[in-house]
Amino acid sequence: MLKKPLYTLVAVTGILGAGALAYWVQSKPGASAAAGNNTNSGATSGATAQAGGGARLGAGGQGGGPGRPAGVEVAKVEAVRLQDDAQAVGTLRSRQSVVLRPEVAGRIVRVGFSDGAAVRQGQVLVQLDDTLQRAELKQAEAQVSISQANFRRNQELVAQNFVAKQVLDEAAANLQVAQAQLALAQARLDRMRVLAPFNGVAGIAQVSVGDYVKDGADLVNIEDLATMFVDFRLPERYQTRLVRGQAVQLELDALPGRVFTAQISAVDPLLDTDGRSVSVRATLPNTGGLARPVTARATAPGTAPGTTPGTAPGTASSVGPVSASGAAPAASAPSRATSTDASRLGAAAALRPASGLGPLRPGMFARVNVVLSVRESALVVPEEAIVPQGGRQFVVKVVAPESLPPAAAGASAPALPADVRTVSKRQEVRLGLRRQGKVEVLDGVVAGESVVVAGQQRLQRDGTPVRVVEAGRPAAGAPAGGASGAAAAGSAPATASR
Repeated sequence: MLKKPLYTLVAVTGILGAGALAYWVQSKPGASAAAGNNTNSGATSGATAQAGGGARLGAGGQGGGPGRPAGVEVAKVEAVRLQDDAQAVGTLRSRQSVVLRPEVAGRIVRVGFSDGAAVRQGQVLVQLDDTLQRAELKQAEAQVSISQANFRRNQELVAQNFVAKQVLDEAAANLQVAQAQLALAQARLDRMRVLAPFNGVAGIAQVSVGDYVKDGADLVNIEDLATMFVDFRLPERYQTRLVRGQAVQLELDALPGRVFTAQISAVDPLLDTDGRSVSVRATLPNTGGLARPVTARATAPGTAPGTTPGTAPGTASSVGPVSASGAAPAASAPSRATSTDASRLGAAAALRPASGLGPLRPGMFARVNVVLSVRESALVVPEEAIVPQGGRQFVVKVVAPESLPPAAAGASAPALPADVRTVSKRQEVRLGLRRQGKVEVLDGVVAGESVVVAGQQRLQRDGTPVRVVEAGRPAAGAPAGGASGAAAAGSAPATASR
């Protein structure tokens, strides 16, 4: 019975002794110093490794180490032909269009046109049965003859004083009534013929010979295709910039690869209150349009095939280079035409009717491009070059150190190394149009200057040494082994110039 309490006492004593020993070991001064030394040595080695990696990144990347210029990417200020335009969608309409309908009921005895054929003004297109109307006309003509004879006889009798003048007046009135009945019979007879109101092209007939039609029934439509209208809408902010005679470019889904030119003929003075838009009508001749060959072109990386670099797919290029004189260069002829072009042009030619008119048809869907203004020598920079700051817009130029004013460097600024050839200079600019990744600069730059498009965050003050980096080119003189790891970790390409 005494063994069990003895075992418990021994266990408790052992536990207390072990705890006291652990406390005494941890509280020794030498152990704390050793632990601190180990911790400090680990931190020092980590900092040394980090510093070594940073030094390697500064030596091989574009972050720049002490005394090394910051690496940036630049682009030239270009003088281009910039077109300010507005896009819309519209529908083609005939200059004159009518659906012929008879004014009276009757049975068709003759159709005087062929479906889709050209017709001339005054041509009889549909003839209704006019047997009854011709009989009425003959009866009216006979009545006019009788009234004329009575009138002449009464004139002779009045001259001889055989009858009173009242009889002559009654004969003249009867003659007028007979002539009016003759005119009425002639009008009824004319209504039995449906004539072409203008020169045009007939549609598909809705009736045939022998059909009995009521007044107001549709017979056939006539379209004047010599000149076409295109109706479209633009937002109300463009109303003051639209004038008669302004150029409009059209692209039709039914005729791909062709551009048609129209002119604004009317602007509706009443705005649509639902969409806050203004209705515009442009006029264009029905011709084949200007063929736009679709050939294989070398495209920039990331550009859709068949699209000019810097141009949105499916739109006409609004920005093009110009020469030093400001004139746009002549477009070079395509090297070869594809089989697709030949088939498209052949299909468009097949739409041309025998009358010699063009391929345009009423109801075609049109993509409208209204040319508002054209600047032949507009200065543009990439959008990446613009640095907004406090409601103002800036660009960072790359200039020679001697071009900086003395105040830019400052009296306390460190002296630049002798081999530094380019420095940064911040310039406020005023912007204009934006087109396909380009921004028009109205003032602040001149053509040919270099502006920074990547790396502006490293240039916090004017006069900072910079080195121009060409994107995608490996570092010149970089080791193939150890330095490649730093490049893979995010180092910048090598400099092209200093």
